[in-house]
Amino acid sequence: MSRQLRPRKSRPSYAALAGLDSNNAVAGPSNQAYDESGDSGSDFAPGKGEEDGVGDDEDAIGEEVIEDDFVPEEPTSSKPSKRAPKGASKGKGKAKKATPSAILAPAASLPRTSRRQMHMLPTPSVHHRHRATPLFSRAGFVERLSSPPSLFGPINVTLTNAFTHSTQVTDRVNKAWGYNVGPGPLWQLAEDRRWFKEASTTGKDVDCERNRRPRVYSDVPVKNGWKVINKSEAAVYLPTDNETMEDGTFKPPPPVSCYFGPINSQTKRDMNVLDSFAMSEFLPESQAYVFNAGAPVWAVDWCPIHPDDRPRRSYKQYLAVAPLPNSSHSPEIGVKVQRPSSACIQIWSLSPKTSIADAISQGTGQMKCEMILCVENGPAVELRWCPLPSHDEFVESSRPRKLGLLAATFEDGSFCVYAVPEPQDLGSSEEPVLVKLPEPLLRIELDETSCWAFDWANSERVAIGTTNGIIAVYDLGRAIRSIVTPDAQTIVDLRPSHYLAAHQSAIRALAWIQAPPYSSSGEPALDDDPTVIASGGYDGVECLLDIREGRGAIMNRTRDVINALTFSPFAAGPITMDHENTVKAYAASPSMLGRGHTLLEPLGPVWCVDASEYHPQLAVAAADGTCSTSNMLRSPRRGGSVPFFVHVIYQMDYSRKTKEYRMLDRFLPQEVPDGRSVPAKPGQATGSTGSWSREVGVHRVTWNNGNGLGASCLLASSTASGLCRVDVLWGRFIKNKTPYASVENIRMEGDAMDVDSGLSDGSSGSE
Repeated sequence: MSRQLRPRKSRPSYAALAGLDSNNAVAGPSNQAYDESGDSGSDFAPGKGEEDGVGDDEDAIGEEVIEDDFVPEEPTSSKPSKRAPKGASKGKGKAKKATPSAILAPAASLPRTSRRQMHMLPTPSVHHRHRATPLFSRAGFVERLSSPPSLFGPINVTLTNAFTHSTQVTDRVNKAWGYNVGPGPLWQLAEDRRWFKEASTTGKDVDCERNRRPRVYSDVPVKNGWKVINKSEAAVYLPTDNETMEDGTFKPPPPVSCYFGPINSQTKRDMNVLDSFAMSEFLPESQAYVFNAGAPVWAVDWCPIHPDDRPRRSYKQYLAVAPLPNSSHSPEIGVKVQRPSSACIQIWSLSPKTSIADAISQGTGQMKCEMILCVENGPAVELRWCPLPSHDEFVESSRPRKLGLLAATFEDGSFCVYAVPEPQDLGSSEEPVLVKLPEPLLRIELDETSCWAFDWANSERVAIGTTNGIIAVYDLGRAIRSIVTPDAQTIVDLRPSHYLAAHQSAIRALAWIQAPPYSSSGEPALDDDPTVIASGGYDGVECLLDIREGRGAIMNRTRDVINALTFSPFAAGPITMDHENTVKAYAASPSMLGRGHTLLEPLGPVWCVDASEYHPQLAVAAADGTCSTSNMLRSPRRGGSVPFFVHVIYQMDYSRKTKEYRMLDRFLPQEVPDGRSVPAKPGQATGSTGSWSREVGVHRVTWNNGNGLGASCLLASSTASGLCRVDVLWGRFIKNKTPYASVENIRMEGDAMDVDSGLSDGSSGSE
């Protein structure tokens, strides 16, 4: 029997019951007329400013536009529509024209077309960035250069108003830095913005560098037990090849074949281990120096020298370089190697090639490996000198004198502090001195994890990031000062002052927020330690941790590994990564806490970022083989006369077929792309394929932060090939025109005139 359907019956019309004309009724929600002008009483109703379509994007303080789930508006037309829209009123009263402001927020069960990220701050604009807000105010003056500096000679400095002298000086200095279009700093504006609690605050010349960065740990000696060894004994500590010889020992590393010079006429050069040369041999205008460490380098840092000792040392600069054992070595995260595990740390110097007079007139120098420190903790994964000068006076009679305190984390999971001897006291030959170091002054080991990233807060406090997400804070000052004899035992029982869980996986990078805590009266405690740490890890989380509270606040989260993080006193916050290799600056000031803006977007993953304490030029090392710099204090608005430049200092290239490298120079400045505001030109090349050999990666970049304003132009970088480079970089004002007519007017020194900047950067004069 077939199934029969129920017969259809007529049903009364709801429109007829309501007394409306059923012939003109349309499907959809009730079209009974209602008053839109009154208050609905709902907390979710849009505000008055939204109804009027008034936005504050033009004056909003922000960074980049956040991509919205945007629904385009239907264009208005003067022609009558053939079909009435849904919800059109057909009642007695004429309905008001529907506007987007009359649409209420959807219910919780409906899809919401709002922004993906909600901020408490005003809606950001793509055409506006916030200017950096100082984290604290320091009274007094600061040194600035009064003439172009010489790298290997004395510099002329004068006292000027500090960055935080007044609001007007702050605005002028920030705006003047935005006119820098060169790859390095402007010598006219460079100033020391680093704060140390050890700085003198009373007495004479408190604003001079020798008192702002005093000498520390003068009574700590070099430990006994060091030994100068020969090449055969040092062979197990030095970098090697990946292949072994018949007796089972590793071969020496082969020379690195690399092409240098102009792109169309490059010259091949085979660089053996510890070879070096000046790039002026291939590029006459270049002031860079290249040397071969023998294996991939993951840690480099400049040694601070006290200003009183620089002339006595002929203005020689020292650079610590930590290569891996060989090119195929890959440390495993959290896996401790057993001691003894042989490795080395190389101490290179940059000094005048002949006499100081010739170096001043010709600007010529040379890189030389002065000393190789042989250690048994495994290769260093991170190393940093004590940020204040910790060397002995050059006229000290005892031998060996101390070059400084060098801290490092090693592959055995330990954090160690070594007293490095003065190279000149151990030998004077042309070959580097091979020194087997004794046990360190201090060693920190944690049974449950390995020490990895770390940062000095000052000369006494250090924060260590571990491979299980813990941040441990140690106060080293009292322990290191207790070592007063060369035969003292290594300190191994130091306990942390703070032991805080910050991440769910390994901490790859961290940095102290260099700002003092504030007292209850609102004054900065300049003689106290900083308390806030910015960190990033393998869990993709970037957070700010106040050790007084014991917990961190998430600053940003991304689906990527955070390989690099640094703090900039000029940007007043941490510089770190975001999604898709984006380098961003985040604000740490209370008024703009967590707000970030994009600085640049390299084409490959970023291995390292570094900010100077003397200028706002950011250095970036990326896996695509580029070493680049960019100005963090560029104009906050687009459309002005000053472009947003990224300067590629050099780029590495590698041929898998011939096993040869190329070092490319003379890149034109690249304008920072912004696909949200500037559409790409048809047929415009992207400049890369998105795939690179691991051999081309630039691993580390570091500015010279401890040797005064004259050396603030030095940028050291290291690569996966073992080739390292030191560049001398200076900037220039756009059109070579000084804003506000002179530096004196920028700093408002004496009777400086209140003049306009004289250039247009697209921002108002009040900013």
